Amino acid sequence: MNEPLRIRDAVATDVAFLADCNAAMALETEHKELGRDVLERGIAAVFERPERGFYLVAERNGERLGCLLVTFEWSDWRNGNWWWLQSVYVVPPARRGGVFRALHDEVWRRLRLRPDAVGLRLYVERDNQRAQATYASLGMVETAYRLFEAVGRA
Repeated sequence: MNEPLRIRDAVATDVAFLADCNAAMALETEHKELGRDVLERGIAAVFERPERGFYLVAERNGERLGCLLVTFEWSDWRNGNWWWLQSVYVVPPARRGGVFRALHDEVWRRLRLRPDAVGLRLYVERDNQRAQATYASLGMVETAYRLFEAVGRA
């Protein structure tokens, strides 16, 4: 029998799983191959400095099915932190099974407990209509902002 979905904080022993998810997501959505060493060091850096954010892992029957990263962005306009969802990934066999919803709901629950948290944001590929529909179904709305970047290093 299937146990209920469990959402938990990621721990250092999840680094390989988180790296697998990040690599798969980059390949799937942007057709980019990420360097494993840089990826694992980047993930470990979150555990080393919790002010950078936190990872959540979804699992059922001891099997990890998905994950996401929450990072923080200070807003002087609101005197609080925006929480950003990043590195969202659900393994293909578990998609459309409520895994992302459960991860999102846990983030939202935690956010609402923090007086310094002002809201939740994420960015999504323009062509990823399925993800956009999922985010909209959770009450998220498209903003008027466009994202620009200047890359200082690879």
